[in-house]
Order: sequence, then C-alpha cells, then structure tokens
Amino acid sequence: MHILVSGICGFVGSELALGLRRAGHEVCGFDNFSRPGSQLNQSRIEEAGIEFWRGDVREERDLERARGIDWVIDAAANPSVLAGVDGKTSSKELLEHNLWGTVNLLELCKRENAGLILLSTSRVYSIPALCALPVAEENGAFVLRETSATAGPHGVTEEFSTAAPISLYGVSKLASEQIALEYGAAFGFPVWVDRCGVMAGAGQFGKPDQGIFSYWIHSWAQRAPLKYIGFGGTGHQVRDCLHPEDLLALVLQQMAAGDRQASRIVNVGGGASSAMSLRQLSDWCAREFGPHDIAVDLSPRPFDLPWVVLDASRAEQEWQWKPCKTVDDICREIAQHAREHPEWLEVSRG
Repeated sequence: MHILVSGICGFVGSELALGLRRAGHEVCGFDNFSRPGSQLNQSRIEEAGIEFWRGDVREERDLERARGIDWVIDAAANPSVLAGVDGKTSSKELLEHNLWGTVNLLELCKRENAGLILLSTSRVYSIPALCALPVAEENGAFVLRETSATAGPHGVTEEFSTAAPISLYGVSKLASEQIALEYGAAFGFPVWVDRCGVMAGAGQFGKPDQGIFSYWIHSWAQRAPLKYIGFGGTGHQVRDCLHPEDLLALVLQQMAAGDRQASRIVNVGGGASSAMSLRQLSDWCAREFGPHDIAVDLSPRPFDLPWVVLDASRAEQEWQWKPCKTVDDICREIAQHAREHPEWLEVSRG
C-alpha cells in the first residue's frame, strides 16, 4: 500500500512511517518543522527510502504532490493542551492547524479514494467530568476511589463525557473526529479514529506541557530544574503511556481491514498497567540516575488533571490489540537515549 503520513518528522509520525516502511509499504510524507528538533528526523526518513517534502497541512497546494495514495495517517497537529491560550500560538492558528489541516487531508482522501487514520487524543474528554472523579492517594499516586460505567479500574471508556470545556486543543481534535467520520460516510472511504494516551519513547521532543515522560527523564538525567505543579505539590497526578510501536501494531490492522464493521473510535493507551504518577516517575529516575531535588509550585496550571488513564478494552475486544511495551520498558528506553544525547533538552526547546 501507498501511505501518506502528515507530520512525518514528528516523534509519532516518524516512528509510524519507519515502521510502515519496515513492514514493506510505500511511504511518503511532509512536515513543516514547527516542532523544535523535528528536522533531525528528515535524514532518518529519507535514508529509509521514504519520499519526503517540506509542506504545511494548512496549505492545500502542499498536498497536491500526494498521488496514488491508499491511506493517510493524520499525525500533523499542535499537540499541546496549552496551545491557543499560552501566547505562543494563537487560537486561530491552532484551529487552522489541527482542524482545517484535517479537512485538507479529508479532501485528499476524497480525491484519492483513500482511507484515513486520525490520531486523536485523550484530551477530548471533559475536564470537569475528569476533575470530578473521586480519587485517593495510594503509593504516591492518585487512584480511582469509585467506579462507574464510563470510568473504572481499567480507565475511562470511549463513552466518557466529551462535554465542554475540554481545551481548545481538545475541541480541535474532537471536531476533527466528527468531520472525519462524516466525510467517510458521505464519500465512501474508511475512517478510523484512535484516541491516543500519552505517547512516549526514545527520541521524543518532550516539554512540560507535552511529552512529559521524555521531558522528566531527560531533565532528571541532566539535573535540570523540575517541579511538581498544583495538586498540593505532591506529584500524585497520573497518566498512562504508550509507545509508538504499539500504536503501529493497531494501525497496520486497521489499514488491512479497510472498511470492516467495527467501532470507528477506539481508545489507544497503555491503560492501568502503564499508569504512573510524577512522584512514581521521580522514584524511578532516582533509582536510575540518583537523587535530584524537585521544586514545588502550588499554583494550579490550566487543564492539568489528577487522573487520566485510558481503557482500551474496546481495541482489545475488536482488534485483539494490547500494548506490549511496559512502562518500565519505555522509561528505560528514554533513559538510555538521555545518556546518549545529553543535548536533547536543548534540541527540544529549539
């Protein structure tokens, strides 16, 4: 198959593209290098025999080059939950990139009769509803104290509330999901929506607001300043993590399945077994690299959440998919990369 990957030089886009190439597919893609460090992946992409061009998903003319495409993977997005409100990116620019960029890719799919895999996010779930989940501290991490039909020991399900507010970033992805599904239904091409948890692995350009596992481990290795923000300065807030290789395994199945009867939207996360709090991640880093002081900032940060774990039971039931890499596997991979690339924090900051 001939596969187009938008945002191909980002962390997830590049790992998926290289994995697809290893699986024998013809791969092409473009990137505008908006993410600091992403230009470093261009040589890896091209050396693997992947066609690359510099382009912006917001510009229709930059997509004209893509011809004979069977599948499109939408991996181009501003992935920060603070985007549009932090002064670094305007709200209009965020929506142009994350929402209108998806529309441009859907127009390409319509033209080429190609399928689309939209990489979405756990950030489509309602912030008030997530904050209202009853949690208690246990072993240095928040745990869910009571369960419901949409939030239980395995995490939050696809039926969990998506009511506003969910952040401008979250709504840009939620709207993209709905538009993509409508395009698929209207024009007869397959669409799969993968709501991804926290992606993590070696080579990720981690920052405090996105790519936290990479950012924390690299910062600890370099003894760079770190701090627990909000939640009493305890570091008990919890997220689960997922490696791109595990996402790739599902993507390959979805492309091979075409338009089979299955749920169009699935959670794709590491789940409860890969969930870890910042405090627990600090304990892991201390064992790996030695002690390091962590500052405390009691001020709450916009959109921070105490506990977000994705229940991927639907993906397991319908696709027999389960992540293979453990949270320890992922952390060790990042730690090794941190030792080999002490400059990575600077690379990620741009």
